[in-house]
Order: sequence, then structure tokens, then C-alpha cells
Amino acid sequence: METPFTEPASYANFIQDIITEDLKMKKNEGRVHTRFPPEPNGYLHIGHAKSICLNFGIADRNRGLCNLRFDDTNPSKEEVEYVDSIKEDVRWLGYDWDDRLFYASDYFEELYRFAVQLIRDGKAYVCDLTPEEIRDYRGTLTRPGKESPCRSRSVEDNLKLFEKMRAGELPDGACVLRAKIDMTSPNLNMRDPVLYRIQKSSHHRTGDRWCIYPMYDYAHPISDALEGITHSICTLEFEDHRPLYDWVLDNIDIKYHPRQIEFARLNLTYTVMSKRKLRELVEKQFVSGWDDPRMPTISGLRRRGYTPGALRDFCDRIGVAKANSVVDIAMLEHCIREELNLGAPRVMAVLRPLRLIIDNYPEGLVEELDADINPEQPDLGKRKVPFSRVLYIERDDFMEDPPKKFFRLAPGREVRLKHAYIIKCERVVKDQETGEVLEVHCTYDPDTRSGLSTDVRKVKGTLHWVSAEQAIKAQVRLYEHLFTRENPEEDREGAHFTDFINPQSLEVLTDCLLEPGVAGALPGSRFQFLRHGYFIVDTVESKEGSTVFNRIVSLKDSWARLRQKA
Repeated sequence: METPFTEPASYANFIQDIITEDLKMKKNEGRVHTRFPPEPNGYLHIGHAKSICLNFGIADRNRGLCNLRFDDTNPSKEEVEYVDSIKEDVRWLGYDWDDRLFYASDYFEELYRFAVQLIRDGKAYVCDLTPEEIRDYRGTLTRPGKESPCRSRSVEDNLKLFEKMRAGELPDGACVLRAKIDMTSPNLNMRDPVLYRIQKSSHHRTGDRWCIYPMYDYAHPISDALEGITHSICTLEFEDHRPLYDWVLDNIDIKYHPRQIEFARLNLTYTVMSKRKLRELVEKQFVSGWDDPRMPTISGLRRRGYTPGALRDFCDRIGVAKANSVVDIAMLEHCIREELNLGAPRVMAVLRPLRLIIDNYPEGLVEELDADINPEQPDLGKRKVPFSRVLYIERDDFMEDPPKKFFRLAPGREVRLKHAYIIKCERVVKDQETGEVLEVHCTYDPDTRSGLSTDVRKVKGTLHWVSAEQAIKAQVRLYEHLFTRENPEEDREGAHFTDFINPQSLEVLTDCLLEPGVAGALPGSRFQFLRHGYFIVDTVESKEGSTVFNRIVSLKDSWARLRQKA
């Protein structure tokens, strides 16, 4: 069950402070208008979820608007599949753009017209240098750049060449359009940056109508201004690009000039957040796809079993900062545990079965025992669990020669079966060749049934179980962190980030047994498997007669313990 979308009681951060001051000063006619501008060149990840929550949340809290705009200016890497997945992710998180869906490609004519204006004003020129030469001429942080030989071209020649670029008369890489700013600027982004390049690729929306495409640093501020955006909120790596953002808008004839504000991007332990690296994981088949439950993509987290409420809660808890930092993934796991603890029905599931026979229990008898649907929600009532002579318990819950602090089942030892009776192990049956324990034979005390007034005996161990005849079979997938290092992107003596892939990140168990009440559970249904964690019926591979469960998260909550110590 997913929690309803509720905003926190108080919401304060430096971006909201800026907006509050702007509203007080009646800037932008008292409007607040933000946008979420993803590139459709891959699936969104949890870092994008933070940006979605921030941009749409800021608009909601200030009675403003938020646009969804696709930055589709690089057709060689963009696909309709990515556009559709991004729309689904934004809606799934609980936000809607209403009629404000835009594409940078909507503005290709305007962008071209403004580029012509810059050329006419002597503020842009066509440059014939190769990409390598442009990089060399640009200089470094300690060495000033030098001007391109093409910088002194006449306005007329630049206009003709730019028109040829648009007409497709020049090959890819022949030349680019550059802004004429300052090759000695301490900010490398201001050293005559490229505004347009030739790229003869078919675009997913405009087809082959264009063979020149604007660069992000040029298209983005103009797109913001054309849409009347008031606050252009972006991540910290664009801070050095802000002077170029302002230069573009200051040098064209356009009504609005949005304010760019940068915030720290989300970095998560045991995770990579680079879209390029995520694509590499997919293309080199380290994972099964963009929606692999080990991926930090929103589609992967959704398939893993995370809820929109848990992701929104997580984004709210980490807040909005000005400096980059790394968030412990345990905090994200804590958010989903808190939600599912209240909402997930309880189920007994045996993942590695060991057969247990109660020798003194009547053959053929099946009792229907009462068990809580969710002890955190007493109003939900009880569920019925069948109990019989032949059961299955976890193989790890039995040891022939247990250590001192092993409180589960062993020869001659008593334990309680959850919601049922106290049993005592009498003997075991082994495979004569391997010595493996095949069966455990026990006796039970009929006066110790849970919930009866006569049930006064106490034992140290309680085991979960399923009735053999009524249990349903399922496949269960246990997920761990995809990487073995907290920071797999850290450069360690030339190691590649895939060197730290966790070989135990996925364990598939095929002979798991669950209580029969789970039969027919719909894809997307979530449960707590007692002692194992929270699980979801896989939404991709579960079929009628073949149920697959993904573990969302274990019951172990390291983040809660850290908070208690603090």
C-alpha cells in the first residue's frame, strides 16, 4: 500500500529563501515558474528524482507552475523510449505538468533566428578549427586562450557560412558557430564557446529538417526565457556556466531573463549516478536493463518495490544544499522500511526449505490458525494460516551441533512455531551418502497453541514455517548493493568502476515456499516476509502460475540505529 502524497509541515532551504525574497520584492510580476529539463538520452535515476521533487515542489508550494521540457538537442543519443520513460517516472512520483509539455526542438527556428542576430551584432562567428584545435586554442586554467583565425571574419561571410551549415552544404565537423566573448576570461566556458555544430542525424521529432543543432549552454537559457521561467534550478556543476547563461540572454532580444540557481546534486553510497556509466552497465550486460532492480534508475527502484512516497520522503530528508556530499544509501532504505512497516501485510515464507514432521500430530488434520495481517494496523484484522503434520522451516533454523548462543531448533531442544505450538526435536533423517539433513522429526505440545489461555510456557526461539501441502511455490530474488565499494567512481590506481561490481548483488532462489494466502497476488503487491524483509511481486516476469518476488529491502535498519546513537 502506498502512502498518500503529503508535503512536510515545514519546508525551508536557500532556494526557497531566494524565491520568498523575490516574491516580497514583486519580481517576475509575482510569478514562480520552474521547469524540469531532462535529456531524453537515458532513463532517469534517483538524482533526477531529487530535481523533480525540488522543481515541482517549489512550484506547488508557491502557487506557481512547473514545465516538463525535454532537452532534445543531440539526436544521435536520443530515443522516443527515453521520452516515454521520463513521462512515466514524473507521473509515478506524483507530479503533473498539465498542458506544459515542451521540447527544445519546439524552439529550433527561434534558436536559429537568435543565432543570426548574434552574428549580425558581431557577437558570433563561424569557426573552421577542428575540435582538437578548439580545445588547444581555448587554453587552460593557467594559460589564457588565443583567438581563432576565423574570429575576424566579416558579418556577411559568417551569415553565408551559417546559412550553408543549415542547408546541409557542409559535412559534419567542417565548422561550428561560436560566441565571440573573451579568450582571456578566467572562466573557460566564456572563451568563445560553441553554440551550434553540424550533425546530420535524424531527430526523433523533426526528422531530417535540421542538420545543425544547438549546444545545451545556448539552447537552455533561451528555452527557459521563451517559456517565461522565473527560476532556473540546476545542479552545482552548472555554476561555472551561469555567466554564459546570462551572456546569451543579455545579448539577444528576448523578454524574460530567468535567474539560474545551483544546488548540490545527489550522490549515494554504493551507487554510480553518471548516465554514461549507467548506460555502460546496461550495454555491457552487467545488469538486465535500465529497470534492473539493482539500478538507481527510477524505473529500477519502482520495479525493486520502492514507492513514490518513500522517494519523496527521502528527497525531503536529505534537503537542498549548496555543497556536494554523499548520502548513505541506508537512509533511502530506512525511508521505504518506515512506509512498508505500516502498510505491508505479513507473510510466512521459507526461502531454503527443510522438511519438518510432527510425529504426534494427527495425520490428515489441518488447523486454521489466526495470524495478524499487520500488527502495526490492528484494524486490518487476522488472516488464516493452515497448520498440519508436515511443515517446512528454514534450513538455517536447524543445527545438529549448535554453538552456545544458537536459540533455534536442535536435537532435544524446544522452539515455538510462530502463531502455533511449541515443538521439540526428537531425531533427524540424513542422506546416507552426503550426510545432509533431509528431515527433522519433532513432537508438539497441544496445550501450547498461541493465543490460548493455557499457553504459558516460554521458549527462547520462535521459527516461521509453512504447511507442506498448502504452501505455494515461488521464485525469490535477493538483491544486495551493486557495488562492493562505497564510492565505486573514486579513481583507485586506474581501476574502472565496473571492477567493483558485487558478484553477490543478485541471488535467485527457485524452490521457495510461501503460505497459501499469497496465491494470486497481483504484480506490484508488497509483503513483509517474516524475518526476511520486504518483498514485491515482480511486475515484469511474474506470470499466471509463476510468481517472482523481489526483495525490496531487508529488515535490518542500520540508519535507524545510527540515529539512535546520535
